Amino acid sequence: MINFVEELRWRGMLHDIMPNTEEKLNEGMTSGYIGFDPTADSLHVGHLTQIMTLIHFQRAGHKPFALVGGATGMVGDPSGKSDERNLQTPEMIEHNLQGMKKQLAKFLKFEDAGNGAVMVNNADWFKDMNLFTFIRDVGKHITVNYMMAKDSVKRRLEGDSGLSFTEFCYQLIQGYDFYYLWKNNNCLVQMGGSDQWGNIVTGTELIRRKDQGTAYAITTQLIKKADGTKFGKTESGAIWLDPEKTSPYKYYQFWLNASDDDVKKWIRIFTLKTQSEIETLEVEHDAAPHLRILQKALAQEITIKTHSEEALETAIKTSEFLFGNGALEFLKTLDSKSVLEMFEGVPQFKISKAELADGIDIATLLAEKTTVFPSKGEVKKTIQGGGLSVNKTKVAEILASYSTQDLINDEFIIVQKGKKNYFLLIAE
Repeated sequence: MINFVEELRWRGMLHDIMPNTEEKLNEGMTSGYIGFDPTADSLHVGHLTQIMTLIHFQRAGHKPFALVGGATGMVGDPSGKSDERNLQTPEMIEHNLQGMKKQLAKFLKFEDAGNGAVMVNNADWFKDMNLFTFIRDVGKHITVNYMMAKDSVKRRLEGDSGLSFTEFCYQLIQGYDFYYLWKNNNCLVQMGGSDQWGNIVTGTELIRRKDQGTAYAITTQLIKKADGTKFGKTESGAIWLDPEKTSPYKYYQFWLNASDDDVKKWIRIFTLKTQSEIETLEVEHDAAPHLRILQKALAQEITIKTHSEEALETAIKTSEFLFGNGALEFLKTLDSKSVLEMFEGVPQFKISKAELADGIDIATLLAEKTTVFPSKGEVKKTIQGGGLSVNKTKVAEILASYSTQDLINDEFIIVQKGKKNYFLLIAE
């Protein structure tokens, strides 16, 4: 068997581990779980560390449980939060659960036999439990003093927003999740991010006090970017695993744009490459950093894992079109939505198909019908300098004219000023 804890350790993922956990895991197949709150209908890259933890757990011969919090999602975890979350309706949570299940199935092997992954929903054991049963069977075993000592509780009590009774109870609810899975599914280990340590050990304490049982805990490092900005967030928002929320191209670009400092950490965390494979890639990368060997290896593997090889191929061709010598024929294979996603953030101008019907000279098109250039003189100057292309073809003269016959997919004209300055003309 692979030593699971050692795998996390050399990959730089391990943060805290309860005594005797590693020894217990090395005895043989062990069941363990990680919880995911259904706050949206898609997971995002911030969840990937925990997904990768479950993948390594399964590859090491252990049985992973993915708990989706149909019940806890209605409360909200205060850990790492400065304000209380908005509560969601049961219908919203059920919709979110279905999206998460579909995504997790891409990463884990859900099989009935052996160490096949299992998905559970804590709403199944909380739905019939009333308040009096909960405070009798759970609340009496954990003191308020114990709960108040948790860092997540302290920070909120000292902050301006305070802490509601709803969120104060969260660690008891998560603790009971651990107890239930320990009791009914022989789940001996709970894993999570380092901000979950307090909630996880509340579960081990409940198991000890309620049934004199033994359970174990492991937490992983919270991922941060070298420049101090939050991992998984960009100017346009979170990087989602759902291709409808974040296109495979944007997803691929997120990883491809990792800094050299970040990529050396991330390739250990977010790929299944061996230590020797990574060290070989690092040597090659350091010899020619401009080739971005590590970034490409990371982006390719995680894009295939999250989406597919076909999605990766499209993402690479999109990148080549925008930043290299990609062919115009590729653009013609895409639908309108994909083209607009591809040029998201690029200046866009609406033009009239009726006006294009008889043709418009390049200077008028780019300086009057749109504001790609401030004047016709600037258009002429750029053409003379060889710096203007339309639909990937260099514009050779100021008299060049464009009509509806030049529209890509009967809708778009791509203008390129210099190497990287794109403009999208949309004909209506």
